[in-house]
Amino acid sequence: MTIHLYGIPNCDTVKKARKWLDANGIDYVFHDYKKEGADPARLESWADEAGWEVLLNKRGTTFRKLSDGEKADIDEPKAIALMTEHPSMIKRPVAEYAGGILVGFNDEAWKGALS
Repeated sequence: MTIHLYGIPNCDTVKKARKWLDANGIDYVFHDYKKEGADPARLESWADEAGWEVLLNKRGTTFRKLSDGEKADIDEPKAIALMTEHPSMIKRPVAEYAGGILVGFNDEAWKGALS
């Protein structure tokens, strides 16, 4: 099974996920948002599966630096646009696998889905 892992390489949570995948012998392809950006169609697909509220990282510095107007009245289309423009607003990591996606890293959830 090959996983497509999306994130930012220097993110601590992404590092934990990569270490977990390596330790469990799971092959993955890494997509670096900083170098490759975020595809709006993929974000829409993820939002359909997990919910845009789960994908949008409101706790990060990038989100907190937005103006009040940019933070107001966020719905799915606005969230997708923000995450496309600022990929660091996407909760990390996102792992695509044959059975769906995992958003964020949780050892037990990953073990249940990928083992």
